[in-house]
Amino acid sequence: MAILRIGTCSWKYPSWAGLVYSAPKGINYLEEYARRYDTVEVDQWFWSLFPGSPVRLPNPADVAEYAASVGKGFRFTVKVPNSVTLTHYYKKSKTDPPEDNPHFLSVEIFDRFLSLLDPIKHMLGPLMFQFEYLNKQKMKSQKAFMEIFEAFVRRLPRDYEYAVEVRNASWINETFLEFLLRNELIPVFIEGYWMPRVAGLYQKLQPSIARHETAVVRLHGGDRQKIEKKTGKIWDKLADPRDDELAADAKVINEVLDRGVNVYLNVNNHYEGSAPLTINRIKTLLSQGDLL
Repeated sequence: MAILRIGTCSWKYPSWAGLVYSAPKGINYLEEYARRYDTVEVDQWFWSLFPGSPVRLPNPADVAEYAASVGKGFRFTVKVPNSVTLTHYYKKSKTDPPEDNPHFLSVEIFDRFLSLLDPIKHMLGPLMFQFEYLNKQKMKSQKAFMEIFEAFVRRLPRDYEYAVEVRNASWINETFLEFLLRNELIPVFIEGYWMPRVAGLYQKLQPSIARHETAVVRLHGGDRQKIEKKTGKIWDKLADPRDDELAADAKVINEVLDRGVNVYLNVNNHYEGSAPLTINRIKTLLSQGDLL
């Protein structure tokens, strides 16, 4: 029977007091979070690449604290450091020339990252390689990307689950899903950042999606600045309800589960204004099943 895990993108939000936490501060957020949810996405270790500075990798003290804060059945989905996934440094301005990232797809950096995660290895779900939109200046083609990434993946230890998110909409096709399947990689489908809706992709690609053992769905929503302005970054209310989208996503998740595909559903505050409230809504929709 397929497994569904639903959690949030990060967890350190004082404004979730009353929704998830007993108080806005002075508590172990993750420990209380893990009493309610069985998975969470770790975003903080993604931010690792800074010009003129050494690559920043997880603090061992943080990893040990996370391991001690959750139960054995809990699973972390972790974003791989962007020092590994960025082809170039982020530009400070649009007119700056591109600067190559010398660590792009570095096996050495990735191995160091894995060694630091060892205390939570038994609690790891998919390790997610998140690639930004790759224009022709950064990557010649989808074919070139798959060739380069396949050579990298073949050098990695196989006792972890690896997932891949790309933000080139045209790359989410049968060729790409077959590439992931061949390399035992998990597809990541994100709603947001100009990517196609999950429901639409599923209708177009469901035979290929159903061949995968696991999929990750990340609900990120639309304009981040707009919803941050609307909420004031206080994430305790629905500021932008997405009723139709959420109902369509719930229907897809139920169908995927029925076809034997495990699903990690990671919900961001930016999707509707409060990830915990969105999770409550989607759980209700999922429980309705054929009523959708």
